[in-house]
Amino acid sequence: MNFRTTLGVRGEEAAVRYLIKKGYKIIERNFKRSWGEIDIIARTKDKVLAFVEVKTMSVSSDDGLKPENQMTRGKLKRFSRAASLYAGSHSDLINDQQGWRLDVLALTVDGKDFSIKHYQNITVDK
Repeated sequence: MNFRTTLGVRGEEAAVRYLIKKGYKIIERNFKRSWGEIDIIARTKDKVLAFVEVKTMSVSSDDGLKPENQMTRGKLKRFSRAASLYAGSHSDLINDQQGWRLDVLALTVDGKDFSIKHYQNITVDK
């Protein structure tokens, strides 16, 4: 594995640990279909189905770029579409009262330590 792949895998592992610690139940990881992919699908403590995109960067980036900056408008639209298609075909996982949402976990790694920013219920501009 190259550095970028290894960093991404470490970031997703840290993201899963973070979500579990927050009371989330992991339903699926690295869901991939021809129409899109979703890093983590989880249920929150209050029964909301959360689709989570994980973005990880090394702190050695001196250009001021943050992991969350990697979520371009196009990536957000593809993420939203994949979540919508998944939700439509897995209605048994959707709580009618709570619905589902899109989250982004932005991780910055410094050696073995991760800094995590959790953006909940993000919206996609049309």
